[in-house]
Amino acid sequence: MNSDTDSRLSNIRNIGIMAHIDAGKTTTTERMLFYSGFLHKMGEVHDGSTFTDWMEQERERGITITSATVTCLWKDKRINIIDTPGHVDFTAEVERSLRILDGAVGVFCAVGGVEPQSETVWHQADRYQVPRIAYINKIDRVGADYQRVIYMIHERLTAKAYPVNIPLGSEDNFEGVVDLISMKLWTFDPLTMGDVTHLEEIPEDFLPQAKMAREVLLEAVAEYDDELMMLYLEGKPIPEDLIRKAIRTATIHHGFIPVLCGSSLKNKGVQLLMDAILDFLPSPLDVGACIGYSPQDKTEVQIPPDPKAAFVAMAFKVQIDKYVGKLVYIRVYSGTLKKGSRIVNQTNGKKERVARVLQMMSNRKNDLDELHCGDIAALVGTRFLSTGDTITDGDIDISLSKMNFPDSVISIAIEPKTKADQENLGNALERLEEEDPTFKAYVDKDSGQTLISGMGELHLDIIVDRLRREFGVSANVGTPQVSYKETISKTVTMEEVFQREMGGKGSYAHVVFRVSPISDEDLGEDEKNRFTNSVSVDKIPAEFHAGIREAALNALNDGPLISGHMERVHVELIDGGFNPVDSSELAFKIATSLAVGAALREANPLIMEPVMMLTVLSPEEFVGDIIADINAKRGRIEILRQPNEYQQEIIAQVPLSELFGYATRVRSLSQGRAVYTLEFNSYEVTPNSIQKEILRRIRGYVE
Repeated sequence: MNSDTDSRLSNIRNIGIMAHIDAGKTTTTERMLFYSGFLHKMGEVHDGSTFTDWMEQERERGITITSATVTCLWKDKRINIIDTPGHVDFTAEVERSLRILDGAVGVFCAVGGVEPQSETVWHQADRYQVPRIAYINKIDRVGADYQRVIYMIHERLTAKAYPVNIPLGSEDNFEGVVDLISMKLWTFDPLTMGDVTHLEEIPEDFLPQAKMAREVLLEAVAEYDDELMMLYLEGKPIPEDLIRKAIRTATIHHGFIPVLCGSSLKNKGVQLLMDAILDFLPSPLDVGACIGYSPQDKTEVQIPPDPKAAFVAMAFKVQIDKYVGKLVYIRVYSGTLKKGSRIVNQTNGKKERVARVLQMMSNRKNDLDELHCGDIAALVGTRFLSTGDTITDGDIDISLSKMNFPDSVISIAIEPKTKADQENLGNALERLEEEDPTFKAYVDKDSGQTLISGMGELHLDIIVDRLRREFGVSANVGTPQVSYKETISKTVTMEEVFQREMGGKGSYAHVVFRVSPISDEDLGEDEKNRFTNSVSVDKIPAEFHAGIREAALNALNDGPLISGHMERVHVELIDGGFNPVDSSELAFKIATSLAVGAALREANPLIMEPVMMLTVLSPEEFVGDIIADINAKRGRIEILRQPNEYQQEIIAQVPLSELFGYATRVRSLSQGRAVYTLEFNSYEVTPNSIQKEILRRIRGYVE
């Protein structure tokens, strides 16, 4: 790479803004766009005027539903921002954003601290090893406590978080931000909405506190720079640039989380956050080579951030736009893509031509002639790209690691109101499935009803609303139902000899299968079940093995109790035979389906239900009633702690089936003062009495 390429890449920051709902994430993004000059008027969440929350549902509800991509310039460097949802029902949006980002800003409320979704998104970022900055917002609010939130970050998220600036005052007395690197006080002119800033000396009475905080900072980063360490040990002055360099090194190598503070709503502290994004978070050049895998032998392949190398990108999001059709958002890791170029989808082998390349500014679009490594943009004109697909120019055969999304846990029946609605519904659901990997639509084989499933009641409520507004489909919806699954509890061996006349000729297949339970711990990260072939090609020729595997795994999609998907099942082909004249792939598929189906029925099948992680924040006087109610709902209290002087935090595992209408229930128990969040935790086997109740409700009888 030449110096021009290095300079371009070093001036890019691909970052995400992530937080618990109501921490001020979208407000912070709006301020960043305003101070960078991208927006000339700030939007506000409370009046539905924000730039990044552009969907009608987002503006009406005051929440982020879909991740929005926007680009701004700050100090001649380009910041590509993805504003992600804070509600747990839309966690897939966070997941796919973090997969392609180089850095992230975690926004925390100075009153609420580390809230449940904060932990979820933080651990998602841990999984992808994304360097982060923590920004503690709402220092101006009653009950704000900067040090307490830092303590919570240490306790619940990481012990590597240290402030690089501290607030002067709090609540109504929040005056400005003390920068511990320059040891100056930043104040923000209210008449210009904070656009004009002032750099002042730290007040004498606050100076000892600032010096103490600076000592802690220097001690934490000294080990990442030898020169800084020597100066620190010798008690000599340390240049600001050297401190910033050490913090940057530590942040990029996951040894340090810089913590900043401010009040985005009151226009204080956001410029320092933007400076920190440039100073501490990595560029694509800092991240270095991306790791891909050869499809043939699964060996690792280094993909350098080089615009002259082969083109490699990942499709991380699909969006259906009413004006241009299908938009596929991509992150470019290597090479260059020009408008009109042909691309190869490495996931399915399809070749396509890119009609347009768009720089997305929330819901606005700017046409581009080409994309380079490090860029995030959207493609128009592709038919076969899906979320998680690897894209190349055909000069390299490589796959990037796939994204993993949680299974849906709740479903409702949906019935179109008119014949015209019926005709439009199928197309609309197909397009929504393409957009959202956690949304599924299917026809129940027993009832014939169309069911839609997702991550929670809000998720499905948004889907139904979008069907009406965007696709013009009016429909009646049923009451929410839990999405159950099935498993087995004992090992069974089953033999099947399939032998009959089919189409005037003989058909023969002989298989012996063993089905057994397998724990989540013994399954791989992407595995729901496992298939093992322990039969030699002498007994069953290799040409039939793929068909046997396919039929065995397909049999697990239709459980013996309630036709639910099966998980935690190990299916092993242990014996069999063939006839050189009469054996065929179809015969082996039929025999496999019969044998595995019969084995599952004999293996003591069980129903599994989704269990949620319920977090309730409540004043202390209501905690006893809330805990008693959780216990009555088959819940298990995991943690009881006091995050602040006003509230107790209850964390419990509770079956989803017990939590319908919980919003009304918890309001009733707490006089409207408690709040809660729900997050999917795991599938667990239902108690026998509950299983009988489910069977009676679904099948109408219990054997």
